Amino acid sequence: MTNTFLSAVKNRRSYYGISNEQVISEQQIQEIVEEAVKHSPSSFNSQSARVVLLFNEQSNKFWDLTTETLRGIVGDDEKFQATAQKMASFRSGSGTVLFFEDSAVVEGLQKQFPSYADNFPIWSGHSSGMLQFVVWTALEQEGLGATLQHYNPIVDAAVAKEWNVPESWKLVAQMPFGKPTAEPGEKQFQPIEERVKVFK
Repeated sequence: MTNTFLSAVKNRRSYYGISNEQVISEQQIQEIVEEAVKHSPSSFNSQSARVVLLFNEQSNKFWDLTTETLRGIVGDDEKFQATAQKMASFRSGSGTVLFFEDSAVVEGLQKQFPSYADNFPIWSGHSSGMLQFVVWTALEQEGLGATLQHYNPIVDAAVAKEWNVPESWKLVAQMPFGKPTAEPGEKQFQPIEERVKVFK
């Protein structure tokens, strides 16, 4: 395959083993995220994506509050062990990207284009998914490993309070990243002919 974009798409994986050892500078990571936010597509060019980028202790703080929130839900220490290990693996990275969608933008579009009102929240999700994928793939191209996590809405209130997030920003996903310390598992594929229909 000579298409470098598709090669990057193919190589993107979920890395659960990560460390906080620096691979590229925090400034470079910030630039990647900013470029992704600026250039990822959105319906009606709404640009509804919002991001909070957490490094080091700020990232640790996110995973600590997530851990405590989950501990309060699970309760039983024995049952919580697997969850605690997963939280520790995310915390061991060098940062976390928090992805949001601005509901005020979505609601504004619903009022402006009432015929499409039911679709704007769906399209907002599509836009966010594309941004998440762009950031994930771009980080991996620079030698970082990442995964996509979803601990919203149970952490939404704590996140909004801790980082002074505007009320209209709705948390969609979380992406811990760091230097890979373990290879990802083997990727499994369903038969492509069952997933793609071609008519000529």
